[in-house]
Amino acid sequence: MGNSSGKSRGARQIPVVVLAGFLGSGKTTLLNHLLHRSGGTRIGAIVNDFGAIQIDAMAVAGALGDSTVSLGNGCLCCAVDAGELDLYLDRLAAPAAGIDVIVIEASGLAEPQELVRMVLASEHPGIVYGGLVEVVDAAEFDDTRAKHPEIDRHLALADLVVVNKLDRADDAGRILGLVRSLTDRAAVVPATYGRVDPEFLFDRKPVGERVGQLSFDDLHEPGADDEHAGAGHLHTGYDSLSFTSGVPLEPRRLMEFLDSRPEGLYRIKGYVDFGPYDPLNRYAVHAVGRFLRFYPEPWPAGGDRLTQLVLIGSGIATDALDKALEACGNDAPHADEHGMWGVLRYVPGSEEEPAAETYDDAGSTDPATGAWTTAPAPEA
Repeated sequence: MGNSSGKSRGARQIPVVVLAGFLGSGKTTLLNHLLHRSGGTRIGAIVNDFGAIQIDAMAVAGALGDSTVSLGNGCLCCAVDAGELDLYLDRLAAPAAGIDVIVIEASGLAEPQELVRMVLASEHPGIVYGGLVEVVDAAEFDDTRAKHPEIDRHLALADLVVVNKLDRADDAGRILGLVRSLTDRAAVVPATYGRVDPEFLFDRKPVGERVGQLSFDDLHEPGADDEHAGAGHLHTGYDSLSFTSGVPLEPRRLMEFLDSRPEGLYRIKGYVDFGPYDPLNRYAVHAVGRFLRFYPEPWPAGGDRLTQLVLIGSGIATDALDKALEACGNDAPHADEHGMWGVLRYVPGSEEEPAAETYDDAGSTDPATGAWTTAPAPEA
């Protein structure tokens, strides 16, 4: 079983999140929110124009040159054009940068699917696709669709849709329903002031003790004079399920579960024990939206052999998902020699791995893999 491609798993892989949305949707507000509430997580933000991003507290940011500034909480922000994107992905993914997640703000750079294509096509072993997040303005959604009909296509490509400014919409329920009808199984979450819990998008590290100057985060702790003081309840929460099994999972059953995963299930992460199907390795799983990859790695010496998964989504039925995963268990001592084929299709470098993703305006996504094809999507 091969694992030798340029995208093979190294010590760690940094998720790259593409953040898209038309002017005024609240995309910049959401990015600022993530930067302010990053905790101990170091974010690499790639934007096309500092004038547009309006990062708060720029006074505490220090210029590093090469159109990069360092924010006080360890985050980096780079201003680029489309031709420089690969260069900055490479720089931010370098171990010396210490970045934990990269967020690309799509405005002015390219169509969202072009950015997604560039991330998926990257040969850098240190990055992995982290999802396409589309932000829409609930109050102006009807007008936006009239002016920019391509938004329907963007929503169909998204892995997560943030319906922002919902408090300003006269018919919030209708807008939410309309947005959901335009997505392809994406998680759709309501928000106000762009306040989506960062844990929905990436694993946030705890904040360590700080010594010395106030950080970027410290300067933005809500106070009594905060414009939105007392509005903490506006943060969009998420549903999560932690699943642990001492019984190995049967690969075909797990793939059936993953192929039919429900709307609103945005992320799956953790490790899978396939028992006799591969006694030497556990399989790290990374799924975001419709994108799926497995990474085999040797079992740690001396530890229990367990399947440990975390599922994150919006409006997901956690009890039903728990039962469905439990039904994937299989304690048979022998393995079917063909049983792992479905899993190996999603192992980078294996012969069964899906062909390289290709994109064009008439393309569509494979529901299971997130891989793009140029065949038209079937009619709904």
